[in-house]
Amino acid sequence: MTESRIPPFSRRRLVQAAGSTAAAGFLPAAATPQAGVYTRLGVRPFINTTATLTINGGAPMHPEVRKAMDEAALWAVNLDELMEKAGARVAELLGAEAAIITAGCASALCHATAAAIAGCDPERMKRLPDSAGMRNEVLIAKQSRNDYDHAYRTGGGKLIEFDSREEFFASFSRRTGLVVVLGTGEARGKVRLEEIAEVAHKRHVPVIVDAAAELPFRPNPYLSRGADIVGYSGGKILRGPQSAGLLIGRKDLVRAAFLNSAPHHGYGRAMKVSKEEIVGMCTAIELFSRERIEADYRTWESWLHTIAQSLDSVPGVTTKMSPPAGASPFPVLHVSWDPSRIFLTGAEVHAQLLDGEPRIMSHAAGDATNFVIRPVAMRPEHPPIVARRLAEVFRTAPTSPKAPPAPPSANLTGAWDVAIEFIAGKTHHTLVFDPPNGNAAKLRGLHIGKSVQSRFSGSISGGHIRLQSTLPLEGMRIQYNFQGTVNGDTLSGDLSLGEFGMARFTARRI
Repeated sequence: MTESRIPPFSRRRLVQAAGSTAAAGFLPAAATPQAGVYTRLGVRPFINTTATLTINGGAPMHPEVRKAMDEAALWAVNLDELMEKAGARVAELLGAEAAIITAGCASALCHATAAAIAGCDPERMKRLPDSAGMRNEVLIAKQSRNDYDHAYRTGGGKLIEFDSREEFFASFSRRTGLVVVLGTGEARGKVRLEEIAEVAHKRHVPVIVDAAAELPFRPNPYLSRGADIVGYSGGKILRGPQSAGLLIGRKDLVRAAFLNSAPHHGYGRAMKVSKEEIVGMCTAIELFSRERIEADYRTWESWLHTIAQSLDSVPGVTTKMSPPAGASPFPVLHVSWDPSRIFLTGAEVHAQLLDGEPRIMSHAAGDATNFVIRPVAMRPEHPPIVARRLAEVFRTAPTSPKAPPAPPSANLTGAWDVAIEFIAGKTHHTLVFDPPNGNAAKLRGLHIGKSVQSRFSGSISGGHIRLQSTLPLEGMRIQYNFQGTVNGDTLSGDLSLGEFGMARFTARRI
């Protein structure tokens, strides 16, 4: 059965918004473009059910954005003049003092950090990211740490983490230049934004909010609570250029951020934003409204209902519709299956969808028997295709379990030195295997990296091993997936590092 819960704003206001896919800015099926631009390069496009992940192409741009970018490409303009006018237009629309378009939200965070540390002083700007002798300490709550910490370091910042009100107050020094808040993590922190801003402003320290995955509603939910500047992604729900972003807020800081960015010749020169992206982003903001998002919501919900109705007819498969979670303004369909009736893993579902025709990119992964479908990157003709393909995968799944694993060919208990050879470079880690505990096919132990460590789990069948671990590094997580064979006192095979590619490993007993 499918359960659907629509958040209050959708129920109250959708009747005021356009309901058709055309009004919501989606191409009708008849206007679907051909994929020759990719296929002639040997790349097979896919239907994207993972929403706005950058690695999967982000969200489709509004047709009006594409048209504006095409027109912008025909003319030469001065980028300083263009940014001044486009920034003023965006600021007017969003109710902010100032705005600039950036090369994604991460670059907005970089430039804001540089603005707080070096200001508009050319000598200091030219030295970045070397910020020695400047107010370069960036305070950040533990709940705000994530993979984008590098954005602040790139701008010259030295991160100082705090996890309590006491630590927050104690973290300030004469070197403090900026306080960072992650929008989606702020509510979990020990200090709320209002207090952070009040304390920081008494010390003449600005506050930035990373709201990459959020929408810049007016009045701005962060500027109105005391933040000085806020960064947003342009290629997600705003459906602007995928590589564009926004920085809005206090006029002097936004101006300093722009001067620290391209086309100027400071550290930020590497993060160019083109005239086409500036115009495209400005157009996306002109199109943006709460009513348009609500109209999109009804469209997305109907797409998920199409998929759910198909899957609910498959024995052993269940679906559940959920309203937006966190910053994401779209519904989500949870798909799960009974592993005693459908003998498939998430990884196998993912492979069948991606290897088939048409290809479908999904969140199905690992040994899980559930995943979610996020609709915002699909087109109107996609939901029936996704529904059909998923139903086929589940209906044709094995109806009996795989053969049990073969008895282990070796006892791996103890410490192993692991030599890892990357495509470029090499390193050594250590794996310490626990003694077998009941089920000899299950492997557990400790993975020790160069500076961090964590527990691993895995399995052994005969002489074949699989191990998975996640090493925590500050606010980040590094995935390690070992697959290989045992040969006496040697383990060897392939190592998948997720987004960081592949490597080879050879491990020997210590």
